[in-house]
Amino acid sequence: MTEREEGRKPARVVVADDQTVVREGIVMLLGLLPGIEVVGAAGDGDEAVERVAELAPDVVLMDLRMPRCDGVEATRRIRAEYPGTQVVVLTTFADDESLFPALRAGARGYLTKDAGGDEIVRAVESVLSGDAGLSPSIQRRLLERLSEPEPEPGPPAEAPDGLTSREAEVLLLIAEGLSNQEIARRLHVSTATVKTHINNLFAKTGLKDRAQAVRYAYGKGLVRPPAG
Repeated sequence: MTEREEGRKPARVVVADDQTVVREGIVMLLGLLPGIEVVGAAGDGDEAVERVAELAPDVVLMDLRMPRCDGVEATRRIRAEYPGTQVVVLTTFADDESLFPALRAGARGYLTKDAGGDEIVRAVESVLSGDAGLSPSIQRRLLERLSEPEPEPGPPAEAPDGLTSREAEVLLLIAEGLSNQEIARRLHVSTATVKTHINNLFAKTGLKDRAQAVRYAYGKGLVRPPAG
């Protein structure tokens, strides 16, 4: 029996998932779990932020891949604007492209949708106690990531045309031929964030497409042609 079952108020939870059947199923499951009270639901990240503003829940169970505003951006906004609400990711995906951007955005827990009711309760209790609510598989992935070699150093601090260091880094990866998804994985950010950086660097440099970006990177000496 948890502390909340022993007399404390149940954790007030909002569920955010864009698939109606999945969202309603999660709400139904949570309604059967001890120590949890579902106070609202949302179909995308914007609605999740709105529900938090209206209801001040203790925890949001957040899907990641949703229209309009994805779960990573919604998590970032909630943690910045409503720090009293914790976020536990509950998603189908456990890949690096999903995991690390969510944790960097401020999620304190991360579960996949095959998690059982007991695991969800433990994750909610953990984040409300100030701990991380991570499934064993996610904990293993974090340990594996920490054991990997450090990434290569990024571009020089002084980038041309007012580019930020991150925008210059994205430019270099474009010049390497990486797609937006591959850049997101390399930098541990969401693809939406990569698109924002690309839009910003195109606006600052007057570039129109990726081919021009590659020529620009070589022309500014950010990338050297291969020897021979």
